[in-house]
Parts: sequence; C-alpha cells; structure tokens
Amino acid sequence: MSNRVGVIGGGQLARMMTVPAINLGLELKVLAESDNSSASVATTTVGDYNDLQTVLDFARGVDVITFDHEHVPLHILEALEASGISVQPPSKALAHAQNKIVMRKALEAIGAPNPIWKAVKSANELESFIAEFGPEIIVKTPLGGYDGKGVRVIKSSAEVSDWLAKETLELLGGELLAEEKVAFTRELAQLSARNPSGEFRSWPVVETRQKNGVCSEVLAPAPNLSLDLVSSSREIAELISTSLEVTGNLAVEMFETRDGRLLVNELAMRPHNSGHFSIEGSTTSQFEQHLRAVLDLPLGETAMSSVAVMVNLLGVSEDKDFVENYPELMKDFPEAKVHSYDKAPRIGRKLGHITVVGENLDAALATANQARAVVLGVQ
Repeated sequence: MSNRVGVIGGGQLARMMTVPAINLGLELKVLAESDNSSASVATTTVGDYNDLQTVLDFARGVDVITFDHEHVPLHILEALEASGISVQPPSKALAHAQNKIVMRKALEAIGAPNPIWKAVKSANELESFIAEFGPEIIVKTPLGGYDGKGVRVIKSSAEVSDWLAKETLELLGGELLAEEKVAFTRELAQLSARNPSGEFRSWPVVETRQKNGVCSEVLAPAPNLSLDLVSSSREIAELISTSLEVTGNLAVEMFETRDGRLLVNELAMRPHNSGHFSIEGSTTSQFEQHLRAVLDLPLGETAMSSVAVMVNLLGVSEDKDFVENYPELMKDFPEAKVHSYDKAPRIGRKLGHITVVGENLDAALATANQARAVVLGVQ
C-alpha cells in the first residue's frame, strides 16, 4: 500500500491531517511556507510552492501530492503529473477551484445550478449587467479570493474601478466575475469525498453562518431542510465531483434561495471549514477521508450518531491567542472540544475552533457559543 502523503501548504488543514495519518499508519510530509507554520509538527520541507524545483524535490519523496490550499500554480502541478507523480485532486479538477470563471463555465456545462453570472472586462460591460440584474450585484475576483476577500457588493462599476485598472485586471486573469445578488434564506455546504476508483461518499449537508464574510458557525446537519433539498444537495455534489473528476474532499458551498432552490456559490477541493464538525461528529472525519481518498483506499462511513455544532475562534487582536483561557473552558464546558491551530494572532484570523455534539442543535449551539465566549474572554 502506498503510504507517503505529501501536503502542500502548512496551514491548519494540514495540521489536522496529522492525527488520522498516524492512526492509519501513514507517513505525512508537509511543504510549508515557513518554519513556524500551523502544521510544523509534520513539516519536512520549508519552501516556496510557486517554485517548480522546490515542489518537484518535495514530491519525489512521497507517493501522492495533495493540498492544504488551492493556490499552487497549475503549470507546476502539470509538471508534476508529466513526471509521473500522483496529484490528487488532479490539476484539471483543481483548475475549477482556482478560477471562479472557469468554475462557472464548467458548472453551466454539466447542468449544475448557477446564479446568473457574466465574465466582464470593462466598466461598460459591468454597467450593462447592473442595469439588467441590479440595482445591487456581486463582483468577485476570479483568482485568489477567500473568506470574503475578493468579493464586493456594488451598485456601480466605480466601486471596483481599482480592479478594472489594466494592470490589476491582468493580474486577476483579465476578467471579473459578475453575479446576481441571490435572494437566499441561508447558506449551506455539502461535503463529500471521491477516490480515483470512483467511490463516492457524502456527509450530511450543513448550515453555515457567516460573520464579516468569514464562517462563524456550522450546524450539522442543517436544521429544517426538506428531504428534497437534502437529496438535491448530495446529487449536486456527486455530479460535480464525477463530472470534473475531483478526487479527495469536495466542499460545495450553496445558497438556499427564498423560492426553494439550491444555487452553487463556490467550490473547495480539500478539507474545508464546514467539515470540521466531522472530527467528533461523524464516524469518519473529513481529514481521515481525504487521506483515504487521495491514496485510493476504501472510503469510511460518514454517518452521524448525534448532531454537532462547530464555532470558529477568530482573532480579536494582534497579540491574544486564547490559549491561556483553555483551562477555564475545560472546567466550565467539559463537553466542548477545542482545537488550536497554533497560529500567530491577527484580527479576524481563524485561530481554532470548538465543537459540541449532542441530541439537540439549539442546545449544542448555545453551549458552543458560551464556550467560545469563555475562550475569547468576552463573557
């Protein structure tokens, strides 16, 4: 059995792959951006993932390459594949998570539900879209945006004039993505996994709640969701995963619209914030499943024995990392599970999360929020 997994990126997702890798008898190696990365415990190489030789040298010491993020340039991944190195998900799939316009075109082609959208290159094209689908629309940079970055709600092209400037637009891929401002009741996320042999499994669809463009809370499973939408969510994920030949984890972020439809918002091809609940809440965590999938091993059961709530711990200052408050959390909330990412504090940065499992979502959410208040010191 192949058992050497190389992860590019030293963030919390690579960090959280460490324990299941140990449990499965795997050798996990991480190419991190710095010595003090979140995944330093598994870091074997520090270097620039934009440098082909660095990535090639790292990849030759493992059986499969996978990712903590989607930012590795495609030409580097294609070079690895041309050298006979297993890249999971492959570059042809990952392209859809790297470029939102590429994603929209592909989703349209396979019949997945998109909001109304258009790729625009000029202020005039953007004004035409606003006139037809406004007064407010969403504009996204096709490359590099995450956690609310690279997304603006606008009424006029002047509000993205900096993005439309020639040099900036070229750096962003030459186009911006304009989308209708969807009238939605809530945001959902469907996490699934697929291995190269084609086996597919999904977790229960979850509700995600945002604060300032960043996920704040995840409720698993999503409460009061119709059986039709539960089924549709899984079907959408399987359609995307199979059609785009995604391997490893796939997170499909969706809007539940006011008229009862699902529309795809964004894709992530790796473990995802919306799936952290699965560490305590599911038979197989998303991190174990991702490792199984990229190595083409049989996938694990994803059922939940109870409900689960995950709340993110977002930085509140430039110097407070919350660790000093963990003993109080443990004393007051022994049922809460805290996960530290060992990251330098920064306002709004994800520094960890808390999970609470139980029989009732409202009770679990209340406990999780009370526990978070203790950790953040805002009781």
